[in-house]
Formats: sequence, C-alpha cells, structure tokens
Amino acid sequence: MRVLMISDVYFPRINGVSTAIQTYRQQLDAQGIDSILIAPRYDGDTAGKAEGGPEDPRVKRLRSWSVPLDREDRFVPPGDFKRAAMEAARTCDLIHIQTPFSAHMAGVAVARATGRPVVSSYHTLFEEYLHHYAPGIPAGWLRGLARMISRKQCNALDAIIVPSSPMAERLHAYGIARPMHVLPTGIPLSRFGSGDRARFRAHYQIDEDRPVALFVGRAAHEKNIDFLIDALRHALRDCPRLLLLIAGEGPALEHLRDRVHAEQLVDSVRFVGYLDRATELPDCYAAADVFVFASRTETQGLVLLEAMAAGLPVVALAEMGTCDILTPASGAVVPADDVQAFAAALSRVASSPELRARMREQGLAWAAEWSDVALTAKLTALYRSLLSHSTATENSWKAPSKARPV
Repeated sequence: MRVLMISDVYFPRINGVSTAIQTYRQQLDAQGIDSILIAPRYDGDTAGKAEGGPEDPRVKRLRSWSVPLDREDRFVPPGDFKRAAMEAARTCDLIHIQTPFSAHMAGVAVARATGRPVVSSYHTLFEEYLHHYAPGIPAGWLRGLARMISRKQCNALDAIIVPSSPMAERLHAYGIARPMHVLPTGIPLSRFGSGDRARFRAHYQIDEDRPVALFVGRAAHEKNIDFLIDALRHALRDCPRLLLLIAGEGPALEHLRDRVHAEQLVDSVRFVGYLDRATELPDCYAAADVFVFASRTETQGLVLLEAMAAGLPVVALAEMGTCDILTPASGAVVPADDVQAFAAALSRVASSPELRARMREQGLAWAAEWSDVALTAKLTALYRSLLSHSTATENSWKAPSKARPV
C-alpha cells in the first residue's frame, strides 16, 4: 500500500502537525506501508529534509510564499498542490490530508478525480485560534466562519481522524456527518527517556539543585503562557528558587520577553528557543523537575505525553484534547483553572521529591499506552478499511462515548 500525504506545513517548521506527520511516516514504513508527502519548501530548504534528519526523496517540496499574518508559515497555491498531487496519486492508493488550506482543496479535488479514498486529520481547533491573528474582526464572527468551513470540508471526506474524544464532540456539534475516528498521534517512547540532565544544566548554567518547571511548545498566544508566568509569580513565594524554562518560539515570544523584563522576572524565567527533537529536547526534559501546561485549545497535547515518557511529573489544565491524557491514571496534577490554584499545585510538586517520584512512575506507565507503534497500527487498519470500501466502526466515534488510545 502507498499513501499520499498532503500538508501545508512540515519540517523545518516545528509544530504538532509536523511532528505527527513525521511520527506517522516513520512507523508506517516499519509496518510496510510506503508514503509520499507533498509539503511547502521553506527558505533555505531544497530537498525535503525532516527535522534533524537526512534528505528524504519521498518528500516533494513545492514553491511557497510567507503568510503575511504568520511569518513562520508558508502558502502554496492550490493549483500547484493539485498538479503535484495528481501526478503522485497515480502510484498511490489513498490520500491523507493533514491541513485545511491549499492542501485540503487539492486533496479532495484529486480524490474525486481519481476515485481514491480520502481521509483528513483534524489537528487544530481553528475556532479558538483565529481571533489571535485577525484582532480587528469580531471573535464570534470568526468562530462561526471556522465552524462553517470545517463542516463543509469534513463532510467532503470519506473519514476524519481526530486526536481526542472532546475534539470529536466539538466536530459533531458543528454538524459533521462523516465517520470520525479517535486516533491520537503516538510518541516514540525511547527518544524521551534518554536525556542527559547534567549536560543540559551545565550548558545553560542551571544549578543542579535548582527546581525547574518546563514548558515546551510554540510561543503563541493560544498556548496561554501568560497564565504560567502569572502562576510562577505566586509559586515563587513558596519556592523562591523555582525557574521556568520556555522551550519554543513563535509570534508571542517578543511579548513574553518584554513582560518578563518589565516584571523583573529575568532571574526566574529562561527562554531557550527551539530545540532539536532528536538531541537537545530529550536533554531539556531530563533537566526539568516538573512540566507545566495551560493551553485551553489543544486537540491532543503531545508534549504532555512526551514529558511523561521522559519521567516528568505534570501540572496542567485539562481542557479539550488534553482531557483524554490528563486522567487519574496519568499521575498528573490537574488544578482548577485559576492562577493561585495552579501556583499552589506547582509549588507542592516542585518542593516534594517523594510526590514527584510517585507521579513519575504513574506517568511512565501511562505514556507507554500511547506508543507510536500501537497507534500507527490503528491508522494502518483504518487505511485498509477505507481501501476495502467498508466502514471501520470499531474505533468510530459515537456521541457521547469517551475514547482511550488502547
């Protein structure tokens, strides 16, 4: 079997979609399924390099332009996507769309023209994001527009893959009638358990006994990093040496840096930028004592599982897709959506080695249930069911069921 994947984003652009695509493709290879990816070419990129990896001849890069409101992303004309996809589809059995922009239009058009089954992964809850990038337009109008577009796009597919049951509930409320399959992206467990704590701390001149709270992700407004800084201010009263590490870059980074300086928190907050996922990021996880996360709009929250796989205790808000991860079995602490409550939980975990040890064991066991091997096997089963023109009902979502990955 050969699958054609189409996406408006891929490495070297670092985000959850790029990570999910890379994880899928690596494990599909291991299961004997070939894949071709069509994605934008980025500045300085000429040959389809995966992040940190060698050139991949099965990644076809298309000319692209910067997106005016988000300079990290690229725009490929739909016609270019369609021509490339039409050519690639000749040797492919199924089309898997990863993003809802030019790639989606091209993928659906090619599927209709060739009779190939078409499935899409719904990675991002756009109704909660658009107002950050179009501040002059009423948020209610933007939410309605996002729902309308999602409904139209998803109802044109053979199936939709969603990373969590709350995401499926939201799409069902949009009026989407096509089969939905709750299928989270798995994580490569071995990668995140091999970091070097001492090396990272030495490089960034962090004392070995200093408690460190870590956030990993895009420095974007929807990630709610301001909430973490608010919580840090309160937590410092009980844990004055606590250091917040922010690993990632994005459109809110300048705002966050300015705020940290203005509030005289430069000794308590450190920005370390993007880290290579294969080398630097495992060391960063190993160097931390607790992982913190406050996003209210995640469709899954892969970094939570990465942190657990690295043995990190987690203090996080449970909203949307993270609800499937942040269960009692996960060992995470889930405080109320309140700065002081979050700060109290953070201080308690950061100050208690015994509590962290218990949370570590629970988190490691929970993360093992979300392995990339197990979850890609389920993706393979979905592909085969679509190819046989049957409806895969075993993992299909039906309101109001709650899904687990295994």
